[in-house]
Amino acid sequence: MVGRAKPVYVIQRHDASHLHYDLRLEMKGVLKSWAIPKEPPRERGVKRLAVSVEDHKLGYDNFEGVIPEGEYGAGTVKTWDKGYYALLEKSENTIVFNIFGKKLKGKYFLIKLKPKSPKDKEKNWLFFKK
Repeated sequence: MVGRAKPVYVIQRHDASHLHYDLRLEMKGVLKSWAIPKEPPRERGVKRLAVSVEDHKLGYDNFEGVIPEGEYGAGTVKTWDKGYYALLEKSENTIVFNIFGKKLKGKYFLIKLKPKSPKDKEKNWLFFKK
């Protein structure tokens, strides 16, 4: 977080092979990223699957446009919500943070789910408002 007082939070609407939303949180010089198959939760009690994906470079939070066919993530990317967040708790399996966005505001959780089988990767999380 060098040079920034408040870490970046952004959700990008990504109309690729399947419409989804990309949650990105600035951590340790990159944007940690999760793909959310349905619209992110604005109310308590709504839980969404969030699949951990590759980190993105800082600055990608400002990207809007079309990723060309044949490239990874081909499709249209638009900002759905943006602001900053305050990290409250972070462990290997839990991230708790306050979001200060235009659409999402309040305390949110990312909780890592246990794999269903040994061959499954540990990349599925639950994303919800508390």
